[in-house]
Amino acid sequence: MRDIDETKQPLLEHLIELRRRLLWSLATLVLFFFICFHFAQNIFAVLVQPLLKAGQGRLIYTDVFEAFFVQVKVALFAALMLSFPMIAIQLWRFVAPGLYAKEKRAFLPFLLATPVFFAAGACFAYFLAVPWALHFLLSYQGNVGGIQQEALPGVGNYLNFITHFLFGFGAAFLLPILLMILERAGIVTRQQLARSRRYAIVAAAAVAGVLTPPDAVSMMMLMVPLYGLYEFAILAIRITHWRAARKAARSGSVVAVPQTEEGPEAPPGGGRVGGSGPI
Repeated sequence: MRDIDETKQPLLEHLIELRRRLLWSLATLVLFFFICFHFAQNIFAVLVQPLLKAGQGRLIYTDVFEAFFVQVKVALFAALMLSFPMIAIQLWRFVAPGLYAKEKRAFLPFLLATPVFFAAGACFAYFLAVPWALHFLLSYQGNVGGIQQEALPGVGNYLNFITHFLFGFGAAFLLPILLMILERAGIVTRQQLARSRRYAIVAAAAVAGVLTPPDAVSMMMLMVPLYGLYEFAILAIRITHWRAARKAARSGSVVAVPQTEEGPEAPPGGGRVGGSGPI
């Protein structure tokens, strides 16, 4: 069995293959769009639940076409979510023939984990971050200088608000995957990530400040999980190296164990990788 497909193809055939993969992805997106457009009101009813639980029972629209375009945006938003697996499959089928078997085994888990982490971030935003943000933002209603101040959010503005949160938190939760890919590519090392914790805290605070309302609790709700994911990536990289060293030791081959300032990297829990004698 060959480690890589050595068949050489001219540039035109690669472009034809790319067009075929793009057409499959586009066709899937269009199909899901029409299906989701049929259920757009039901999907939007799910998206407005955090607003309803925050005590706001009205949405308005001032443009004649606004309500229609909101349904179009909702359908496109849902279609992108549902069609991502097919888009990822088409991307994998286009890229996989040019990868070695070892590279395929290294890249495939990241591709499979991407929707899981994105969905986890979106769920965190929907169930925790968005309700708290709405509770904070809607608290400005009431009597102000003798004038009754009332929130009347528009459907378009609310849709932009919640999709901004869902996409932002979903993308932020992809941080461990990004760091592990960079480490696999040799761009960063675990030691560099460990030494950069203070910068990671500052970066997490900056991202939280952009994606959340300007109150301390909302910022902490994103900053703490984001930094936790940074530490999770460091731990996952360390465990990956430790498992690779154990596997190589059992097979009797030599591996390069990542070095630290104190010497070779120890496995999690202070264990020792066996097999130190000459081969």
